[in-house]
Amino acid sequence: MTADLVRVFPPPPRWVRHALEQSATPGWADRGPDTARIPGRPWDPAGCPAQLRGQLWPWLDDVAAWVNHEYGWQTAHVIPACWPRHPHLVHELAVLACLRAAAAEASGPQPLEDWHRYTLPGFLARMTDRLGIGCPPGRHTDWPARSRHTEYASPEAADARSQLFEADAGASGSTPTPWPAHPDAVAHGGHRRDRPAFPDPDKEGAS
Repeated sequence: MTADLVRVFPPPPRWVRHALEQSATPGWADRGPDTARIPGRPWDPAGCPAQLRGQLWPWLDDVAAWVNHEYGWQTAHVIPACWPRHPHLVHELAVLACLRAAAAEASGPQPLEDWHRYTLPGFLARMTDRLGIGCPPGRHTDWPARSRHTEYASPEAADARSQLFEADAGASGSTPTPWPAHPDAVAHGGHRRDRPAFPDPDKEGAS
């Protein structure tokens, strides 16, 4: 008996599949009450209800194992076993999995080509950039930037930022700045760069 050359992509569970099918319906986002039939958006796990997350997490775990087996030739490109403890991997793995599932249902090969050419390499590159050499097998590396985040979220730092925001808003309120007619005018003395600036007649007369 010979082993399969490649393994089949893990099929999405019921509620994940339902959400993907609904999102693929033309104009689904503009259909008002119809969008309520979608139990959540599995590509954005933070906003998913518990019922959907209960099916989403095991599926993402299967997808991670599938990606590792089919594409993880270099050790740096292997999704670590502790991926649920890395929020950036949770966010990105959900998108990676949903795009792969949607590509598998396409009528032609282009979506799969795009997934291989752009989605997967981008995911692996960002994962490698963020993790570095952290999280070897059997050992989870704690968040290196935890102290920076703790300082950012401290009441003292938040109060200092609030004071800067309030000072800026107060200064802007006392001396309102008129909006230019075009964004390019900001860098071109109030005139469009594709239009010549009209000379000041008073200055011309003085000269």
